[in-house]
Amino acid sequence: MNVKKLQLINFRNYQNQDITFCDGLNIIVGNNASGKTNMVESVYYSGLGKSPRTFQDKELVKWGEESAYIKIEIEKKYRNHIIEINIDKIGKKRIAVDKIPVRKINELIGMLNVVYFSPDELDIIKESPVLRRNFLNISLSQQKKSYYFSLVRYNKILAHRNKLLKDEYDTSVIKETLPIWDSQLAEIGTNIIIERYEFCEKMQKIIELIHSELTGGEEVLTMEYESKIKLSDRENMKEEFLKLLSESYDKDIHLKYTTVGCHRDDINIKINDIEVRKFGSQGQKRTTALSLKLAEVKLFELVTGEKPILILDDVLSELDSKRQNKLLEHIRGVQTLLTCAGYNGKYDKIIVVDNGMVTNNNQ
Repeated sequence: MNVKKLQLINFRNYQNQDITFCDGLNIIVGNNASGKTNMVESVYYSGLGKSPRTFQDKELVKWGEESAYIKIEIEKKYRNHIIEINIDKIGKKRIAVDKIPVRKINELIGMLNVVYFSPDELDIIKESPVLRRNFLNISLSQQKKSYYFSLVRYNKILAHRNKLLKDEYDTSVIKETLPIWDSQLAEIGTNIIIERYEFCEKMQKIIELIHSELTGGEEVLTMEYESKIKLSDRENMKEEFLKLLSESYDKDIHLKYTTVGCHRDDINIKINDIEVRKFGSQGQKRTTALSLKLAEVKLFELVTGEKPILILDDVLSELDSKRQNKLLEHIRGVQTLLTCAGYNGKYDKIIVVDNGMVTNNNQ
């Protein structure tokens, strides 16, 4: 899978720009605020229908303009596609794939698979479990549409259950009604948990080797999915889910939200059996985040049969020269869009950006 061409009209600081990419390492270079990150943001947006930087789509429209437009041409193993996105100034978007309107975002996800890594991705390692669950959800949703459907359905049921807990003040009514939502939540939630367990198991086999190479064999990295519902007893997982939900009724009623389920789970990442989030150095956290993303690229290829687009947004400045070289070794054969202020290494193509204008787009 490769991105061949990109057209941006009134997207962020781009007025009207055409960009071409090669299949290998594309270096996007320019000063701060020149538009490097905006360019790769548009590629991410074309794959997932949302930005990695903002929840407000209207922010993507160039100031003073009525709408923004993205057109991206992608080459896949069996067929090429064109994705077009219009975003108006209030944030409403219209998406088409090969001129056919996309009515639901699930029709877009999986068309262009993207792995995104920026300095902010360090937060996956060191901050809230929400970010690690988001990592799971974004990666799995791109790899399997069935997971995306399950996740959407689970969140809708969870919202209904939480609304009941928040809005109803009669405890007896709440306890009579909760089992209706619990049955659906446990059914779908169990499938999500199984997918996440299996994802982490596959990732573990890859990430251990990658991290060992990045650290010269000095560190052993492990990642394990953490849930109150254990995978070891698959036949009874739904029943265990239901039991935990029912046992939490009093707590849920008091707090007015659902305290048990896959929306509360986490990933435990360790180096040499020590939890990285709590005890890892800043350097270890950086390398762990890098290992996580490189392993994700490998897993995409194993699951989908195609390599994703790898976006590396200003990450070289976070790595020493040794880790930079290791990174560049690992991304050979993967189309990579790498943004930086300056670059002296080998590359397949360089794209120079200055204030929303591409001043050099040559091999």
